[in-house]
Amino acid sequence: MRRWLVSVLLALAIGGGSTVSDALARAAIVARVDISAQTMTVSRNGRVIDRWKVSTAGKGYRTPVGSYRPTRMHRMWYSRKYDDAPMPHSIFFHGGYAIHGTDSIKRLGRPASHGCIRLHPSNAAALYAMVREVGPRNTSIVITR
Repeated sequence: MRRWLVSVLLALAIGGGSTVSDALARAAIVARVDISAQTMTVSRNGRVIDRWKVSTAGKGYRTPVGSYRPTRMHRMWYSRKYDDAPMPHSIFFHGGYAIHGTDSIKRLGRPASHGCIRLHPSNAAALYAMVREVGPRNTSIVITR
């Protein structure tokens, strides 16, 4: 939280005419993934705004735990490793691991992926838009068991 406050104050100081609401618009998005509950909770400015079902790694695979920042984003990506599987609204955070949309909607809420974090396509699009709005530097992805 302290880091967020520093970024808001810097934005105000450097912004040359920025208002507090402008600085808040650039404030952090935090996507918290709870592997045991198979859910993602999205917060903006420390306030929960969405909670969605996810699918993380199925048996024999792993989803990395820890805190990350997005490293790259693609509106549409095709997995080179898994038969060009479509990965809409991909937010990569650790090597080849990403948060992305899936067409396996019935499997959400249960482990089913090869390690990525799968979301309903509309939720993946919403998260993607939020991250683009505030920027990857102002976004945290926190994954716990």
